[in-house]
Amino acid sequence: MSILVTGGAGFIGSNFVLDWLARSDEPVVTLDKLTYAGNLDNLSPLRADPRHAFVQGDIGDQALVRQLLDAHAPRALINFAAETHVDRSIADPGAFVQANIVGTFHLLEAVRAYWSTLDDGGKAAFRFVHVSTDEVYGSLDEDAPPFTEQTCYTPNSPYSASKAASDHLVRAYHQTYGLPVLTSNCSNNYGPRQFPEKLIPLVIHNAFAGQPLPIYGDGLQCRDWLYVADHCDAIRRMLDAGAPGATYNVGGWNERTNLEVVGLLCALLDELRPRADGLPYAAQIVHVPDRPGHDRRYAVDAARLRRELGWMPAETFESGIRKTVQWYLDHASWVANVASGAYRAATGKACGKPD
Repeated sequence: MSILVTGGAGFIGSNFVLDWLARSDEPVVTLDKLTYAGNLDNLSPLRADPRHAFVQGDIGDQALVRQLLDAHAPRALINFAAETHVDRSIADPGAFVQANIVGTFHLLEAVRAYWSTLDDGGKAAFRFVHVSTDEVYGSLDEDAPPFTEQTCYTPNSPYSASKAASDHLVRAYHQTYGLPVLTSNCSNNYGPRQFPEKLIPLVIHNAFAGQPLPIYGDGLQCRDWLYVADHCDAIRRMLDAGAPGATYNVGGWNERTNLEVVGLLCALLDELRPRADGLPYAAQIVHVPDRPGHDRRYAVDAARLRRELGWMPAETFESGIRKTVQWYLDHASWVANVASGAYRAATGKACGKPD
């Protein structure tokens, strides 16, 4: 048996692949287009691991996906592949429509064709796990209860709208064709290997570079933060015991404002790597104009996942953020390669397993 992971060279996908093979000998085939956010360095511990195969390619390439499915006969596909950065979606919404909507459609078609060839036992055992976001639900008022799986979709950015559309396609393929799908709607992830366009790694990188630490508007936008290893654990639980067709919200029960997050990061950096001039990193904080359509608050009720599958996050925000900062301190070469763009040099030669 094996599993196929799409988008597995990105932030959450690579953490999932590494965690999977740390816990299991079941082989993994990783498919990733290696756009700017895909980084083969994320999978470097697996370069000589016979349990792992890497293929560079697009989920929108039905022929390639079908070839991989036929060749490896996976029992599950976990789909992390997506364009995810809200700012980029505002600047170039077409790329998000193409990757997240059209790409998901082609992926579903390839999987449906493969699944239809399986015997009854194989069809019943197969799972298509679609990894989505809480941003499809829109924005919460300050005193509103957290999102549940019954919350109506009201996406407010091209990114969240494209993910909402992909969620609807996944659901439709279950309802129409019987494809055994599972969908996760997760809150803001953080942890090792996150591309530094996102808040936490951006602050860490800019702090060391002596650059401003930008905060949108008043910084009181509130998010529920989920350590990436906890998210990976939730996906494994869904794959093991989730009900086909079900959606599970995955949250960390860790609501923090952006201002609180940046303040905690600055305090940790002051402790772990103080500035040479003795000033606090908080002196680098600057407030910048808010972005268009910026959702004020997200909060996720993950009670269904806890109740039905027994999942709870292992990390508090304080423990997870300390692990995250320490990882970036311990992996200066990874940070330098991403900051310089050197990690992109591997993209052109990526085919088959990484060398």
